[in-house]
Amino acid sequence: EVQLVESGGGSVQAGGSLRLSCVASGSTWNQCSMGWFRQAPGKERERVASIDIGDDNSPTYADSVKGRFAISKEIARNTLNVFLRMDSLKPEDTATYYCAARRCSAVTFDYWGQGTQVTVSS
Repeated sequence: EVQLVESGGGSVQAGGSLRLSCVASGSTWNQCSMGWFRQAPGKERERVASIDIGDDNSPTYADSVKGRFAISKEIARNTLNVFLRMDSLKPEDTATYYCAARRCSAVTFDYWGQGTQVTVSS
C-alpha cells in the first residue's frame, strides 16, 4: 500500500503561482510513475502532468499547461516526493488537484491522494 498526501493548494489571482507537494509513503519501492490530475466541477478528471520515477527525462504534460507547469520529483530513503510548480495560473486552472502513483505492475494510476483545492480568480 502507498499513502499519498498533498499540500500547497490555495487561492490566487490570475497570473499568480502555486507549488503543490505530494509525499508518498509505504510501499514506494514498487512505484514506477507519479502524476498530478485535476477535476473541476462538472468536468472529467484530466491528467495534468506525470513523471517516471526512474527516468529523469520523462515528464509529460497536458497541452493546456505546457510551458506553465513543471513537475519534479525527489526520492528519499522512505518516501517519494513529487511537486507541481504552477505559474501563470488562469481561472480555468481552478480544480481539485490529486496526486497519484502507479505501481510498476499496473497499467493505470492506482493510488490516489485526497486532493487539494486550487482556486484562481480573475
